[in-house]
Amino acid sequence: MTGPVRSVSQAFAILRLLGEGGALTLSDIGRSVGLSPSSCLNLLKTLVAEGAIEREGASKRYRLTAPWQAAEALRGTAGTRLVDRAQSRMAAFAQATDAAVGLWKVVSRDRMQLAVRAESDAGMRLSLADDQRQPLGSGAAGRAIAAAQGVGEGELARRYAPVRWQADLPFETYVRQVHEASARGYAVDRGHAHRGVWTVAAGITGIAPGFCLSASVVAESQSDTGIAALGAKLILLRDELILQAA
Repeated sequence: MTGPVRSVSQAFAILRLLGEGGALTLSDIGRSVGLSPSSCLNLLKTLVAEGAIEREGASKRYRLTAPWQAAEALRGTAGTRLVDRAQSRMAAFAQATDAAVGLWKVVSRDRMQLAVRAESDAGMRLSLADDQRQPLGSGAAGRAIAAAQGVGEGELARRYAPVRWQADLPFETYVRQVHEASARGYAVDRGHAHRGVWTVAAGITGIAPGFCLSASVVAESQSDTGIAALGAKLILLRDELILQAA
């Protein structure tokens, strides 16, 4: 099964942004959607040619044309706004921490899917595969989502059962780690989901259908203090993105 076409998704993100924010400049749009100036300009030219947006001559700002201003769907939901606006902030976070950063979306009672990813430009770096799906209980993200949702032990067992851990993780330990994530605000996976990779994750509550931020680094590249600091920074990023999506 093929995933969504990225350029189409980016075009709709621009339309929703203009639907909410009014007339914006090229740099405003590119920064909000996480596009380079050249890629953003190409999409804007296409949307102008299709009659969806227009460019104000004097201010050089782009706005929706009258028919598209009336489109109710462009207002979007908080979840849509979260995905649309996450890229640039996640990219800055990845650059500052040398982590591979992901925004995960709950897509069913059994699965989550990578909605947005970002990575640093370091010569040696981790990278997440576009649009990948994982069992809802897997990795640090699975523990963080469960902690944010406050699910009971029976539901934890259901989510834990289909996960193929690369390093043994007893269910009792899994449950304890979910409770720890609930107490401190982020979950940690030390090579159980992916050998050689440590991940911290923070669940996002109050935005349907459910989201989670993750940051992954090479195993042993961070001390316990470093992992705690990464988790604290991820919580700050999460809170910032929630405010932007409100």
